[in-house]
Amino acid sequence: MKFMLGTKGRMTQIFDDKGAVSAATIITAGPLTITQVKDKEKDGYDAVQVGFGSKKEKNIAKAQQGHFKDLGMFRYLREFSPGAASEAERGKVIDVSVFAPGDTVSVSAISKGKGFQGVVKRHGFHGGPRSHGQKNKERSPGSIGGGGRAGGRVVKGMRMAGRMGGDRVTVKNLHVLQVDAATNTLLISGAVPGRPGTLVEIRG
Repeated sequence: MKFMLGTKGRMTQIFDDKGAVSAATIITAGPLTITQVKDKEKDGYDAVQVGFGSKKEKNIAKAQQGHFKDLGMFRYLREFSPGAASEAERGKVIDVSVFAPGDTVSVSAISKGKGFQGVVKRHGFHGGPRSHGQKNKERSPGSIGGGGRAGGRVVKGMRMAGRMGGDRVTVKNLHVLQVDAATNTLLISGAVPGRPGTLVEIRG
């Protein structure tokens, strides 16, 4: 399994050989350094732990400083479960060249926080009718049941107004359009979750 960490940049457009235009997101990805290789015998599962980004040593916990040792100080630590964990070894560096144009990937990130939103925006409710004297309740949620159905309480999972966004979102079946190993840049089709600067996880 191919994997990479990066930070989301701006969106742009890219033209293919036939002149068709596609929306794309620029991602500054890698390089990653393998900080630990986990196996079933010692850790109970197979995984590769990688470090990404840089951080001042004084801002990193002593335990992590000892864990990183001579590899450098990293801002982010993530684990991936590749198909062939035996090929990985501590200290190995992974860059964007693991991907190639045309690869299909999934991108995960924390979506933008949108604050407190009503049911129309948060859940796609249609709201009330725009007629018969309706004046100030067009975007109201309507009845939430209660009484006989729920015993006078609000049932669990009821879709109501509340905080929206800030969730981990995975977008699947995106395509790698360009790979630039010199600048550690990936161009991925479509939009990915989060604001510019958000940490994104790319899996192929």
